[in-house]
Amino acid sequence: MTGDIAVLGAGMHAWGKAGRGFVEYGTVAARAALADAGLAWADVQSVVGAGTVRGGYPGYVAGAAFARALGWQGARVTSVYAACASGAQAIATARAQILAGLADVVLVAGAEAAPKGFFAPAGGDRPDDPDWLRFRLLGAANPAYFGLYARRRMALYGDTTDDFAQVKVKNAAAGAANPYARYRTAVTAAEVAASPVVADPLRLLDICATSDGAAALVLCGPDYARRKGVRDPVRIRAVSTATPEYPRADLDLPDIATDSAAVPEPPAAFRPSIARAAYEEAGLGPDDLSLAEVYDLSTALELQWYEDLGLCPAGEGAKLLREGVTALGGRLPVNPSGGLASFGEAVPAQAIAQVCELTWQLRGQAGARQVPGARVGISANQGLFGHGSAVVAVR
Repeated sequence: MTGDIAVLGAGMHAWGKAGRGFVEYGTVAARAALADAGLAWADVQSVVGAGTVRGGYPGYVAGAAFARALGWQGARVTSVYAACASGAQAIATARAQILAGLADVVLVAGAEAAPKGFFAPAGGDRPDDPDWLRFRLLGAANPAYFGLYARRRMALYGDTTDDFAQVKVKNAAAGAANPYARYRTAVTAAEVAASPVVADPLRLLDICATSDGAAALVLCGPDYARRKGVRDPVRIRAVSTATPEYPRADLDLPDIATDSAAVPEPPAAFRPSIARAAYEEAGLGPDDLSLAEVYDLSTALELQWYEDLGLCPAGEGAKLLREGVTALGGRLPVNPSGGLASFGEAVPAQAIAQVCELTWQLRGQAGARQVPGARVGISANQGLFGHGSAVVAVR
């Protein structure tokens, strides 16, 4: 048995602020994925839910919350929480169940009803929680370290605020063609530059919003796909859930530990190691990619991902952008969905949404944002506390 599993169905609930609960969003996405797969809910043998800490107990037990909303039918159920990597961990769990022969068909779903404003840790006093400490002791909401990363790139590589703005321009143009995106309006670099400063040098339009949203996938083994008449499905070939190694060259809030004298320098920093593990498992490399979906919490972080994915050498992310390589119509489009710049952050759903976009692109179903001849795609993001996340999909 190979490590490939098939994507039979992909579905989403549009991102935005609809004022409803995450379970409702998730069931809409799940039903859309089932319809796309041509399967009934009763055909599903396992449900893996990507959890949210903002939904009370139903959020913590998201798999059961979705299964109950769809109608109890006896499927096995799993709930996964790994912060922003929750969706990829849910996909990895489903893949393991399929390859182990525990289920033929698995529904993976993630959904969020996000608060207004920046994400904050759960309430209460928790002095042993590094995330709680960085808010209480440092006063550092997420944009604080987005800004630090941006300043680091400016100091090391000469990136400019206009380079950062052009990332937003690129992603907004793609998002304008995506019916699931929250923001569907093109913007100019001048509009980015005129938006309020949030964390110098980043402005409001450099930083993703918090959003409601949901995404779902129906996954199965290759044999099951063939039995259903699907001869050439999109296949997930690798799922990386790597963790960091000490010593760490880049500080990464809330994890502020750096090194140990007893540990030699690792071969790669954390984010490059996420991609490397996915490439090694898939037997592919950056030169094989048709597109990438990356975690653009800020415009500067997208440029960092270009380098971490091996699309260019360190320090040349902005050059790749300026040459138009990563735009729609370029040699290797990055975030043809519009990215978080167009969607906003719906934590348990976003890694699943990335794979939905890879699926539609590899099927040739992405409409005006279609990457011609797409055959291989990678998604990448990073969750709190060293949760790596990358998925390689092929056709």
